[in-house]
Amino acid sequence: MSRYRNTDVLIPGTDTRAGGGRSLQRILVPVGSTGQADQALALAAQLSAGSGGQLRLIHVRIAEPPLPGSGTFYWETSREATAVLERALTSVWAYGVPASGVVVDAFRRRAACAVAAEARAWRAEVMVVARRRRKARAISVLLFGSLSDQLMREAGCPVLVVRQQRQNVSR
Repeated sequence: MSRYRNTDVLIPGTDTRAGGGRSLQRILVPVGSTGQADQALALAAQLSAGSGGQLRLIHVRIAEPPLPGSGTFYWETSREATAVLERALTSVWAYGVPASGVVVDAFRRRAACAVAAEARAWRAEVMVVARRRRKARAISVLLFGSLSDQLMREAGCPVLVVRQQRQNVSR
């Protein structure tokens, strides 16, 4: 549960009729394979539906070389990556929002750069990103930050970070 009573998001200066602020016509949302972006997707769909905008979903298929000098190893097949994107698109279309999607390949260290490049190419006006609740378990997270941290540095547009709420498991 949020520490704020009202869960609606107010973004000042987004009313284009008033002549100020940014519009929310083009919203980019990175999606992952574990469903961690569900709340970010829902918020982006609501914002887009309210402003008559459109969404662009991006899924990064992570590539890593298993051994130095060897070929590239992907953690998921292109078919699996496309299925992740299709599930996310289906959930957005349920809101009645026009949306498109793309799967890009990138090395883990360059995932934020790949998302930021897509945001620039698509001319996104805002990016809605999920931030998972997890402890920093890798030295790379300590040195470089999480994906949402990297996107806030790399993106050429405002980034709205949505913190995932804990799932209550009843026993």
